[in-house]
Amino acid sequence: MRFVDEYRDPAAARRAVEEIGIVSGGEHRKFMEVCGGHTHTIYKHGIENVLPENVELVHGPGCPVCVIPMGRVDDAINLAEQPGVIFTSFGDMMRVPGSTSNLLEAKARGADVRMVYSPLDALRIAQANPDRQVVFFAIGFETTAPSTAITLLKAKEAGVTNFSVFCNHVTIVPPIKAILESPDLRLDGFIGPGHVSTVIGNRPYRFLPAQYGKPLVTAGFEPLDILQAILMLVRQLRDGRCEVENQYTRAVRDEGNVRALQILGQVFELRPHFEWRGLGFISHSGLKLSEAFADWDAELRFQVPGVRVADPKACQCGEVLKGVIKPWECKVFGTACTPETPIGTCMVSSEGACAAYYNYGRFTREAAASARIPVRSA
Repeated sequence: MRFVDEYRDPAAARRAVEEIGIVSGGEHRKFMEVCGGHTHTIYKHGIENVLPENVELVHGPGCPVCVIPMGRVDDAINLAEQPGVIFTSFGDMMRVPGSTSNLLEAKARGADVRMVYSPLDALRIAQANPDRQVVFFAIGFETTAPSTAITLLKAKEAGVTNFSVFCNHVTIVPPIKAILESPDLRLDGFIGPGHVSTVIGNRPYRFLPAQYGKPLVTAGFEPLDILQAILMLVRQLRDGRCEVENQYTRAVRDEGNVRALQILGQVFELRPHFEWRGLGFISHSGLKLSEAFADWDAELRFQVPGVRVADPKACQCGEVLKGVIKPWECKVFGTACTPETPIGTCMVSSEGACAAYYNYGRFTREAAASARIPVRSA
């Protein structure tokens, strides 16, 4: 970003925090930042520690790695260990634990598992190895799904038949609805995901004020973006308004990326049910390849166990993803579960709330304590 300093100006941040305190009027407000990228910005820059005591942020299911259930990781490992398969994956999925191991451990056992930076890398590997079956582990929300769709279009156009996709793409609206219908969480509003919204726009969120009476402000990822989004939310509540607003106007349009949405509709269709870590099965929340691309669907090409696996009892990733507890309230946080020895996905992913707090939260609290700066208690 050319003008990044403008989005991290301390004086502007102080003014925003002061105005949040004035506008909120001391009434307790709880907002959920849906996106894991927002969570990292909040922890990295200490935003939670400078907000007024009455304004609370909780963390949602917007980390694509964190929401993949353990059974789907086991399915990925099963595919990777099939004879003649080259299994390709983004790096942040390599250490996500299944029921007994992860993809890196499968690689150590002899599976040909390779890290890629895009699905196009996986397609090039397939073209370079025509005698091998290459499978791409597709994950992510509507942010990354277009790149998978483009790759499948190219594979079909080029007639590459030794390439397939193990599809785990998910959509953002159904889990928000599931959270709103959860009996153990009360929210006053949402900080909407910036990256997803560059694709889908703001229109899909209109159900929030219409059906649930909750405001949402789509936000960017710099500290001032998030502070401005919080200010916009408390202003709505003060004024008795309930709307979908767009703070991230430099990147998000109401209609989204029309071309990307067209490609998604061409390549994917909704699954009747898809399991989410911590949220269970949510109807029409996952994507699968459409019938036109069935020949490139790894779940049809190979026998995939598809067994549902319960999370370890000690791991509370599900509660963290639903915003019911904060990362440090998990019993194994920072002891048995660390980035080096993760038990749950929230500690593995670069966008996971547990990893964010482990990497930044402790430091900010220790630094504040040594400088005798008052911070909010956990």
